[in-house]
Amino acid sequence: MKLATYTINHTVPRLGVVLENHMIDLEDVAKIKKETLPKTMLELIDLGLPEVAKIQALLDSLTPEEKSNCEYPLSNVTFLAPIPKPRKNIIGIGLNYTEHVAESARTLDTSNELPQQPVIFSKPPTTVTATNTAILHNPKLTQQLDWEVELAVIIGKTGKYVPKADAMDYVFGYTVINDISARDCRRSGQWIVSKGQDTFAPMGPVLVTKDEIPNPHNLSLSLKVNGVEKQNSNTKFMLFNINDLIEDLSTVFTLEPGDIIATGTPAGVGAGRNPQEWMWDGDVVEATVEGIGTIVNTVKEI
Repeated sequence: MKLATYTINHTVPRLGVVLENHMIDLEDVAKIKKETLPKTMLELIDLGLPEVAKIQALLDSLTPEEKSNCEYPLSNVTFLAPIPKPRKNIIGIGLNYTEHVAESARTLDTSNELPQQPVIFSKPPTTVTATNTAILHNPKLTQQLDWEVELAVIIGKTGKYVPKADAMDYVFGYTVINDISARDCRRSGQWIVSKGQDTFAPMGPVLVTKDEIPNPHNLSLSLKVNGVEKQNSNTKFMLFNINDLIEDLSTVFTLEPGDIIATGTPAGVGAGRNPQEWMWDGDVVEATVEGIGTIVNTVKEI
């Protein structure tokens, strides 16, 4: 199921399901079917995949007339980030593709040795923004604004010390994140200033439940800047796959419903190019993950 948080005619955020070229509004479905359904993505994630099955059954039971009373053309809606305000920081994974390790070692003074454990950082909730919004660039803070397309994993239930073999039981679904990075804002090896500025985590356009992506370890992911392809790879090249990450992270801290793991980016970032490339005011960046969709954002100088 492709789930979305959206607005229509500047309403408050609503929860919907994308079906073909329409948004099915779940609050409208609840009224028609005289049912109680969650009104936010986090409420739905808390209820878990059984609630997704309930929603699917309700959608399947809609008559054509009922469906027409709760659907809106996608051209009339505004997508928000699937989780507009995460409860906690996004968990970022650095240096998780072999070629990205190599390009980072050449240009960012990181080690050229492959990590033996996942490299973990975080991005505050205020980094989250939606597709078709601005990435804010403060030139007083950075002259090296960079891009990173990533598959993001949404956790669906609480987990501590999760065995690798059971890790997928804790996944609710997936979305796309562009892990925007200010390469000249690292401080003594710490990344949060580089990664954590407002709007530095464009996310969306939808959250796809895990049943629609049976193998998240074989998804194409790519990124374009001003229509020119910069990144093109596949999640099969992750050094630490999703099972590895959930096992490791849950050993460090408790994973909870709604937690977001950005699983790392492949090669092709601006810092790794010769000459290096950065994003500037007016640049348009498109990040795509197979089976989920594309998020489009424009850089805006502030």
